[in-house]
Amino acid sequence: MLFLKKFHLSLPSNHWFLTIICSLVRCHIGSAHFQFCLSSRLTNLQVLDLEDNAFGPKFPLLGNKLISLVLSKNKFRDGLPAEVTSYYQLQRLDLSNNKFVGPFPQSLFSLPSVTYLNVADNKFTGMLFENQSCSADLEFVDLSSNLMTGKLPNCLLRDSNKKVLYAANCLATGDENQHPITFCRNEALAVGILPQRKKRKASTETIAFCVAGGIAGGIAIVGLIYLAVRKVKSRKTIERPNTRTIAESASAGYPSKLLSDARYVSQTTKLGALGLPPYRTFSLEEIEEATNNFDTSAFMGEGSQGQMYRGQLKDGSFVAIRCLKLKKSHSTQNLMNHIELISKLRHRHLVSALGHCFEFYLDDSSVSRIFLVFEYVPNGTLRSWISGGHVRQNFPWTHRIAAAIGVAKGIQFLHTGIVPGVYSNNLKITDVLLDQNLVAKISSYNLPLLAENKGMVVHGTSSGASKDLSTSARINQDSKVDVYDFGLILLEIIVGRSLTSMNEVAVLKDQLQASITSDDPARSSIVDPGLLRSSSDQSLKTMMEICVRCLLRNPADRPSVEDILWNLQFAAQVQDSWRGDSQSSEGSPVSPTKRPRLNITIH
Repeated sequence: MLFLKKFHLSLPSNHWFLTIICSLVRCHIGSAHFQFCLSSRLTNLQVLDLEDNAFGPKFPLLGNKLISLVLSKNKFRDGLPAEVTSYYQLQRLDLSNNKFVGPFPQSLFSLPSVTYLNVADNKFTGMLFENQSCSADLEFVDLSSNLMTGKLPNCLLRDSNKKVLYAANCLATGDENQHPITFCRNEALAVGILPQRKKRKASTETIAFCVAGGIAGGIAIVGLIYLAVRKVKSRKTIERPNTRTIAESASAGYPSKLLSDARYVSQTTKLGALGLPPYRTFSLEEIEEATNNFDTSAFMGEGSQGQMYRGQLKDGSFVAIRCLKLKKSHSTQNLMNHIELISKLRHRHLVSALGHCFEFYLDDSSVSRIFLVFEYVPNGTLRSWISGGHVRQNFPWTHRIAAAIGVAKGIQFLHTGIVPGVYSNNLKITDVLLDQNLVAKISSYNLPLLAENKGMVVHGTSSGASKDLSTSARINQDSKVDVYDFGLILLEIIVGRSLTSMNEVAVLKDQLQASITSDDPARSSIVDPGLLRSSSDQSLKTMMEICVRCLLRNPADRPSVEDILWNLQFAAQVQDSWRGDSQSSEGSPVSPTKRPRLNITIH
């Protein structure tokens, strides 16, 4: 029989009853009892020391206010959950001498308060990178006896005051105490980490041992636990917040050091406002489980940017997973610049990336496939709401203006919100999705990784651009390609039907141009009939003017995205005033009484 050797909890006094129950258990405690003792009610837990016991295999469910967490010398063997990276007050983390598997979360190096990090003697995998950032207070790191590859982060080597141990990995350090890279790959395969990890069933011996231990514990202990469970169930239980909630509410527990880092706080605030969890690396097992091993029922379609699957994560949230097979061999290091850009593509009007997963070739450890995990947008395409039968009745002119503003803001972010900007995105109305609040989101953009895999020019010029153009001229020309595509989306919003050919586009453009200076009946023959009674003539005319300018043949004559946004917001305000709505549209810098910023001249 195994005894509970050490159980140190720091928690409020009203949890004494649970503490007594946990400390009385004198058998090999299984996962169910362990999770009961460390329930989500312990939201203020700060110090947990379970060293040298037999806990496991799953990582405990804990709050995000931990300062010290010691789980060394136990029997944990699953991967680390994503919420570990949200322990922003954590100073000491000791996971050594277990059997943890899966990718090592390198963000643990940069937790703002961490001083001691020990993950020695596990089966953690993953590639370390020289440019990884570290907390300034980090003093001790032990990565020994794992299956890590790559190079040690420079931030661990620069400071002589840091003690760093890393023997018995497969790191490219030039030291004799490292295994060859084939050793880590073979060991990872042996424990089922790459290329896929098969689920293990609990052995009969383990089950029999737990049953025997429970009987030996005595009827008194069983009765006490039974009463405790009933007492807990009789109360209103407080559900454990999932990863997303932790990320959004973590600000309540930020230490002063973190608050002093304005850049970090600003980024975290943005993520909370979007309602998205932090970008992270997914394991292949998570991807397979989310898609039911890529079942045909999860398949959403296939296009030039890979196969798309609908998946559901363990926290219940739905995601869209893009599977991209690489045409040429890539090392993980070569792909990280692409991944860094993808991780920045987060905006209210973009279908934002949540994370990625690499699948490797076993012969040379290069990346064979990439899985990009995006937020799932449930309400279909913008086209389905405009020309999709009965649904269009619920998508009036005000909604269409809002959708157009959303698409324009998404384009503006792609061009100017990140460096380098993303241009020539081949935007289509079928790539604009609507979320549960009917907010427009661009779902397909010119990711350099996707473009490179198709043999296209990355981040520079569209196919027709001259090599003699300067960088700024090429960027301006590429931005005007997106403006033209936006004009096509705007044209379909106005006429209320699908566009079948470029000849039809040219005809409709000429008709719009002629009707702008004509009377209302001329416009009514072109515009979606469902809009005539619900739209202001001035608002509609402004939108038509923008559309015509966007579709001009000479890119230099097309308006900038900023001018487009200015006038779209003007159209929205005119429409609000016409409806007698006192609430102006979002963030409009223009008064309805002012003329549009864009000077429309029809040639």
